[in-house]
Amino acid sequence: MNEYLLLTPGPLTTSDSVKQAMLKDWCTWDDDYNLGVVQAIRSKLVTLATKSSDYTCTLMQGSGTASVESALGSLVANEHKLLIINNGAYGKRMAEIAQYLGVDHCVLNYTETQLPSCDDIEKTLLSDENISHVAMVHCETTTGMLNPAKQVGELLSRHNKVYILDAMSSFGGVPFDLADWHIDVMISSSNKCIQGVPGFGFVICKRELIEESQGVARSLSLDLHAQWQCMENNLGKWRFTSPTHVVRAFHQALIELEQEGGVAARHKRYKDNQQLLVTAMRELGFQTLLDDSLHSPIITSFYSPTANGYDFKEFYLLLKNQGFVIYPGKVSDADCFRIGNIGHVFENDITRLIKAISNSRYWL
Repeated sequence: MNEYLLLTPGPLTTSDSVKQAMLKDWCTWDDDYNLGVVQAIRSKLVTLATKSSDYTCTLMQGSGTASVESALGSLVANEHKLLIINNGAYGKRMAEIAQYLGVDHCVLNYTETQLPSCDDIEKTLLSDENISHVAMVHCETTTGMLNPAKQVGELLSRHNKVYILDAMSSFGGVPFDLADWHIDVMISSSNKCIQGVPGFGFVICKRELIEESQGVARSLSLDLHAQWQCMENNLGKWRFTSPTHVVRAFHQALIELEQEGGVAARHKRYKDNQQLLVTAMRELGFQTLLDDSLHSPIITSFYSPTANGYDFKEFYLLLKNQGFVIYPGKVSDADCFRIGNIGHVFENDITRLIKAISNSRYWL
């Protein structure tokens, strides 16, 4: 159906059956949509996220960033202070959101290739007793780094802080349990590892936190408590226009995740894809930006060739003409490009990609 594979961190290549799920129109007042699709999604997402019964799920229209903004603007009250751990574009974006919304916050900054340190985080917490909430990105797709979410959760639990994890590019593709990792709030979106299409995000958080958040929101349309209360009281009804076709596609994507063997099986496929990609790229003379110990199974950054004739756009178009779309680099101090290996992408696709890359090294 597609002319090319999207080797990106999302939007990503979806299955034909996920695409086909969008070919029907839905009435948002009917039980077959609200109960059969929306409520089923909310329940399945909580089950994927944790074995604990302490959590609830709210779906939110818009991009993943809209759900991050909804969570930060609705769950961090005026009397709270938020610490943001930043080692890439998406940590930086959380800081920008906090600034726009007037959320009291501070930022612990790292370079894009630095792994956040629990020692640094603890020192920051001890230096400012007003910090009540801490937010971090799990998979920072700026570089492809997987941040130490479990270790940070253990630290924050000891200090009794509310832990907000942006798991946009990891949830559904990296196994973890919110309760086990002491995560109070987790944010993700429809077009990442669950392999749906763009159009909404979701916030899974402890029920007590969202129950206490009434009146906190700094936005009407992104009021997380109001959205949650509407879905709770009206059995899946959205406050404003529901992205029906996207929601139905996501429901199908959840079914296919289960058919694949769940998050553990999908993680194995992603990890195998990533390791195959890195091994083959190194054989072709490319080097990774990060050490292997820092890689996520989601996306990998490679240094650009240093040859004078190399131009990313030309390389990109050569690959696109062979059926593959890769990503430009996002690192501020290194010339890179990125290749994702999530979505409806399998070993034979990576093998075909490597052949296409080998044939596209026009600068040699």
